[in-house]
Amino acid sequence: MAERVPGIFRRGARILSRYIRANPLAFSLSVLGAAIYAAAAVGTTVIIGRVTNTVIIPTFESGRVERGMVISAGIAILAVGLVRASTIILRRYFAAMVAFRTQRNWRRQLVATYLEVPLKYHRETPTGTLLAHADSDIVAASEVLNPLPFSIGVVTLVVFAIINLAMVDWLLMMIALLLFPGLIIINRLYTRRAELPLGDVQRRVGQVSRVAHESFDGALVVKTLGREQDEVDRLAVAADSLRESRVTLGRIRGTFEPLIEALPNLGIIALLLIGSWLVSVGRLNTGQVVQAAALFGLLAFPMRVFGYFLQELPRSVVASARLDVVIAAEREALATGGVPVLPDTPLAVRFRDVTCRHGEDPPVLEHLDLEIPAGKVVALVGATGAGKSTLCELLPRLVDPEIGVVTLGGIDLRELDPAEVRDAVALVFQETFLFNESARENVTLGEPVSDERLLEAASIAHSIDFIRALPDGWDTEIGERGITLSGGQRQRLALTRALLRRPRVLVLDDATSAVDPVIEAAILRDLRSSLATSTLVVAHRISTIELADEVAFLDGGTIVARGSHAELLSSSPDYVRLVQAYNDLSAGEIS
Repeated sequence: MAERVPGIFRRGARILSRYIRANPLAFSLSVLGAAIYAAAAVGTTVIIGRVTNTVIIPTFESGRVERGMVISAGIAILAVGLVRASTIILRRYFAAMVAFRTQRNWRRQLVATYLEVPLKYHRETPTGTLLAHADSDIVAASEVLNPLPFSIGVVTLVVFAIINLAMVDWLLMMIALLLFPGLIIINRLYTRRAELPLGDVQRRVGQVSRVAHESFDGALVVKTLGREQDEVDRLAVAADSLRESRVTLGRIRGTFEPLIEALPNLGIIALLLIGSWLVSVGRLNTGQVVQAAALFGLLAFPMRVFGYFLQELPRSVVASARLDVVIAAEREALATGGVPVLPDTPLAVRFRDVTCRHGEDPPVLEHLDLEIPAGKVVALVGATGAGKSTLCELLPRLVDPEIGVVTLGGIDLRELDPAEVRDAVALVFQETFLFNESARENVTLGEPVSDERLLEAASIAHSIDFIRALPDGWDTEIGERGITLSGGQRQRLALTRALLRRPRVLVLDDATSAVDPVIEAAILRDLRSSLATSTLVVAHRISTIELADEVAFLDGGTIVARGSHAELLSSSPDYVRLVQAYNDLSAGEIS
């Protein structure tokens, strides 16, 4: 525990140095404003001391004062006040600029990281934690930059004040010098006690965000299952934990802040006592004591700002460390050496001795071999949990196999640019994601696309009729996650989005499960006749399976049988049982 304090300051210095190097000019201007403010503030006390001696005291003694002296004193005080006001603006503006630019840089790095890390990272990290990193952690990491220039200015102010007090009397200077060791001691005690609670607060913010996100995102499930009160209780538990952590931290800060507030006031009391004695023995005059007291009063607010900086530094260190862990996350593996280019034709797909697992779990796919000839349609069938979705995710390289090779057009996926792979391969999931935009924006994703291409893709996906029936056609806002559309309409719109890019390999992971069987059959026929692509279809409808050129039966993480639907019916009892289950499911849907 004793070594944590210097660790905090060393890490804090490195973090602040990193932020400052990214914005040197703006930070320098802010510090310049703070330094000029400090000089002007000390100048104000000098003027007050002289006005006391030359204007105020003579007025009380004689009852008269020269008008010129009063005007000169007023102009001097006004001029110094204007300098202080302008430098406050200068300091605050550029300090805020540094802080906001730092937040912008963090958010850009986080977005790049979230997009570049493998799918595994997102599966293992709750969405609420990701949101907490992008919001509260970034604010906490950069908030220390707002008081930093003024804190540096406080150092300048103290130097000027010490020099000024030394010119008045060395005894008064010693009183000022004792304040700052006291501040350092108090802060060392604070940082020792605050580092762990600060980290706990940031973690619990992520937990609250996670629970809130899940409740909002699953609002339909929450309402249909009548779990409103359960979700309220779950959020209350997370919020209470956060409150307890913040109260614990608040108690620590509640002890620290009054001590910071008290230091300048204790200094003023000591100064008045000693100053009065020095005046009584003729060592100082009244104006000098007033000047010294004004200096101490002037130090009160800057010391509070400096204390705030010292409080924020540990918080910034903790939050920055959390963000650095995210930024350092392993990125998606990129191809090395000369990157080959795929031909602009339907591509053959080959899985060779592929083994794939999620984390430390048993393999989902094990020594799997499968080939999809160029331009052919292969139906992938298997029981729930057989590994169908994992196999589909291997093709656009959302995950990489632990063992084995996946080739596209005869080329190992790991030798290809990921962008090249995802340009060639389109994966459409059963659970589609649609944005709270128009139907057009959801399909084009903001890219300029001709109406002819839109019509072509929508016709193959059989989405054109319902899109035209929408109130504003292609320009109709479809709501968050496409809430205004039916499940089948959402799936067809997602399929339109995939087809618009004219993929050379199309993977449909039960992507038409919510579509009417007749329309589904028409979609598959049009895919075969209108689109030059190799197609892998995860299917459970017999009508869909029968349309495929070949059926691959996946069981226990490996392909146990291949052939036409009729061939598998005659050669694989397990396949027959699965088909019978599919028939029962279809009969249930019809009834």
